[in-house]
Amino acid sequence: MFFIHKTISILIGSFLAAIGVNIFLLPYSLLDGGSIGIGLILHYLTGIQVGLIVILISIPIFIFAWHYNRSFFYNSLHGMLFFSFMIDVLYPWHSISSNLNLDPLTSAVIGGILVGSGIGLMLRFKTSVGGTDLIGLLFANHANLNPGIVIFIMDFFIVITGSLIVPNGSLLLSCITVITVGITTSLISRKK
Repeated sequence: MFFIHKTISILIGSFLAAIGVNIFLLPYSLLDGGSIGIGLILHYLTGIQVGLIVILISIPIFIFAWHYNRSFFYNSLHGMLFFSFMIDVLYPWHSISSNLNLDPLTSAVIGGILVGSGIGLMLRFKTSVGGTDLIGLLFANHANLNPGIVIFIMDFFIVITGSLIVPNGSLLLSCITVITVGITTSLISRKK
């Protein structure tokens, strides 16, 4: 039964996060943290699909996970693959945003809520989109720090760096996105 719940969480979580990225973040050149943020930065600079980039940058992280945290590897591999697939399949939906007529701030918040809901739902069932969270978790465990704070700092580093190199990017709106993703992920992933 848990396997069915996990599978449903991956399907729904990936769909929500992919909608958040494609309809609300991409049209305004907004960034998020983690592997999604790196994927967005490279997409804005090269035009390569975000999901493909997430898979490519996740390869060394998953090799690392295979050696140091096999449960993370097994629990996150299928989440990362399906999430990346959904982002790229739903990419044509980015044009929907022009019909919504949302201002960039509203788009940053709604995008953050959707991405955070998708990630939080997957975390609730012990899976994730993988990526830089593993690096943050391992570093936090090694340094005896709060993993949430370490991941939050990494996310802001990615957003600040991306905002410096992405044309038309907004540091303030991307920071709002990261904060919204973080809060929503925390609220959704919490077991009752």
